[in-house]
Amino acid sequence: MNKEYYAHETAIIDEGAQIGSGTKIWHFSHVMDSAQMGKNCILGQNVFVGNKVKLGNNVKVQNNVSVYEGVICEDDVFLGPSMVFTNVINPRSSVERKDEFKTTLVKRGATIGANATIICGVTLGEYCMVGAGAVVTKDVKAFALVTGVPAKQTGWVSRSGEILGDDLTCPKTGEKYSLKNGKLKLIENEE
Repeated sequence: MNKEYYAHETAIIDEGAQIGSGTKIWHFSHVMDSAQMGKNCILGQNVFVGNKVKLGNNVKVQNNVSVYEGVICEDDVFLGPSMVFTNVINPRSSVERKDEFKTTLVKRGATIGANATIICGVTLGEYCMVGAGAVVTKDVKAFALVTGVPAKQTGWVSRSGEILGDDLTCPKTGEKYSLKNGKLKLIENEE
């Protein structure tokens, strides 16, 4: 069988899973049959991708992450080592709630740090950054930096992940941002 992605011999890829070209799936990972992954994704060691999960292009999933049904990650998302998604708001062992899974949307370019927990039903805005160990219980704005338990906004970050100062200019790229009505936006160069 000729495939356009790489899967380590210990990985389990269920028949029907859609996996884009250039994707790499490493040791002891499992991709369920109705999962969809774009091009050039990387699944680290011991990653689980559940049914109906959608991962865009260039999504990086680090070791020991389970991406459960209900999670959608757009392009260029980074999921840090051992971070956690939930998909039921009030789980009980004796009560089946598979018809109550809540959707969690991780928008383009977002980063979730190591050991962070994302409570189901939230949207993480474009290029936001969730600090290591944070517990996200509500939506996160685009470009926002959130940290702590529960996670609270502690700053703004650029598309390249640099913390922005008062001038809202990325110290690495020089990109400029504007803040209006509590929302940060990239100022597109007009040439």
